[in-house]
Parts: sequence; C-alpha cells; structure tokens
Amino acid sequence: MNMGFIADLRYRYLSHTATVETLLKEFFRKSIHLCSAFVPLLAVFDVDAVCVGLMAAMALYVVCELLRLRGISVPLVSKITEYAARSRDEGRFVLGPVTLAAGILLALLLFPLPYASVGIFALAFGDGTASLAGKLFGKRRIPGTQGKTFEGSFACLVTVFLSSLAVTKNPLHALFLGITAAVFEALPLKDYDNLLIPLLLAFLAAVLDSFARF
Repeated sequence: MNMGFIADLRYRYLSHTATVETLLKEFFRKSIHLCSAFVPLLAVFDVDAVCVGLMAAMALYVVCELLRLRGISVPLVSKITEYAARSRDEGRFVLGPVTLAAGILLALLLFPLPYASVGIFALAFGDGTASLAGKLFGKRRIPGTQGKTFEGSFACLVTVFLSSLAVTKNPLHALFLGITAAVFEALPLKDYDNLLIPLLLAFLAAVLDSFARF
C-alpha cells in the first residue's frame, strides 16, 4: 500500500478539498488530540501528578519551540512540531500544543474530575473527529467559519454526545453538550478552541448536573 493507493481512494470516494499530504498531517496532528483522552483516566489515580506533568510538558515544549525558531533543533520534538504544523504556522511559534495542554490543565484545576472529563473528552474526540471528517468527507462548507463543514460538525456532535453520555449517563445532557461542542468547534477560533471547548463543556456539564439535582 502506498501514497498512490491513498490518493486513488480519496479521489474516488472522499473529499477533494485536501491533498494526501494534508490528510496525513491532519491524522498525525489529531492523533495527538486523541491521546489527551487518556488524561482523565490517569487523573483518577492522581490528579495532582497529572497537572504537574502537564505543566512540565508545556514548559518543555515552549523551550524546545523557542530553540527551534532560533535554528536549534531539539531531537524528536522539533521534527514532530515541524511535521504537524499547519501552513499558517510556518516560521512562527506553533501555539497548538500549548493551548491543548493549557485547556486540559485548566479544566482539571477548575472543575471536579467528572466535569473536567466531559470537557477533555470533547476536546479529544469532538475536535479531532470534526477536523478529520471535514477533511475526508466534507463537501458542504458552513458560511463564515473559514472552511468548516457540516460533515465535520456532525461528526463532532456525535462523538461528543457519546463521550458525554459515557460520563453523565444522561442522554439529554449529552445531546445538549454535543450540540454546543459542534457549534463552538465550528467557530473560526484557530488554536484557541483548545482552550474554549474543554472549559465551556466542563462548565456546562457542571451547570446541567446542578439543575438536575434540584
């Protein structure tokens, strides 16, 4: 199996809006997003240790990225950053990993773990699948969203609904959270959706749970 097979598959069945190289980069980038789903699972054992680990990872990444911009390549880290970076990030500090870690960290610090988990899972699964589904199958663009697609937003809604349902056990709450995540993921926030989505979804999960207790 080679790039020719992937290209043929895309041109026969999938969206024509992205090159094979773009798709491969997006798969790689969003696999990092998906890995963040392990954070709530680890936090069950020691949330403080997880928070310290996230802060250390952020600090290390910032140092490596500043060195990369000065022409000093840090083994592995700089190569991963260069490969995963979008075209808009060329020659600039790649902010995505910082906002990703910061969004997860703030959710853990500001909310009890069940609510933080809702937000982190929304970021891991919703944002990741929205981007991949949009690149692969997206044909109908949403006006005013800088290229976001209805297909991507629907994928976000479904995955956030399922991940939220797994935590809340409440289908109505999960549906509301899925719709909210899809709406805000579609906004042209660039890397700052990594901050907004986990915090907003964690907050809404807490509010919904509070109302349900009355």
